[in-house]
Amino acid sequence: MKNERESAPGVAHDGGEPTVRLRPVAEADLEMFRRFCTEPGLIGLDWSGFRDPGAPARRFAVDNWLGADDGRLMVEVEPEGTAAGIVSYLSGRYSGLASYWEIGIVLLPAWRGRGIGWRAQALLCDYLFQHTPAQRIQAGTHPENVTEQRSLEKAGFQLEGVVRACEFRAGRWRDGYLYSRLRDDPSPWDRPGE
Repeated sequence: MKNERESAPGVAHDGGEPTVRLRPVAEADLEMFRRFCTEPGLIGLDWSGFRDPGAPARRFAVDNWLGADDGRLMVEVEPEGTAAGIVSYLSGRYSGLASYWEIGIVLLPAWRGRGIGWRAQALLCDYLFQHTPAQRIQAGTHPENVTEQRSLEKAGFQLEGVVRACEFRAGRWRDGYLYSRLRDDPSPWDRPGE
């Protein structure tokens, strides 16, 4: 089925699946940010301890989470108009002009496993490729997070390899998987049935 992304930037709708769109953070969304800082079970494997629940509001006051080097966008599901989670982007540089984006996502538990995550990550790639000159977008995930691995692959990412001892979580250093999508890689929207 043809994707609506072309007629409505930042929107993905496929058949009977929910319509997913990205939008800037609004003040009302800050409660979700606070929850991610203070509720250990809410973000699953990415929990790295309690964080300052006021920090998201302070950052919002500076630039509405739309910084030049990093930022957040809300993942919204239609027709409900409900904020389902957050996607993030952070700039990095390998050398010289070889800049890239590192992206991430967190969805509220009620919205997981419904095809929203891969669509949101694919939309974020479209957004970053359209509005920045980056050639590369990368994302990391946990070896045990098979759902996110599938989501990244559906969003057009390829597994590059294991990054050894890259994360301190739950009392020990753990490996991660590194995925990437290049500007010239095939779009996930061009696959039959997507």
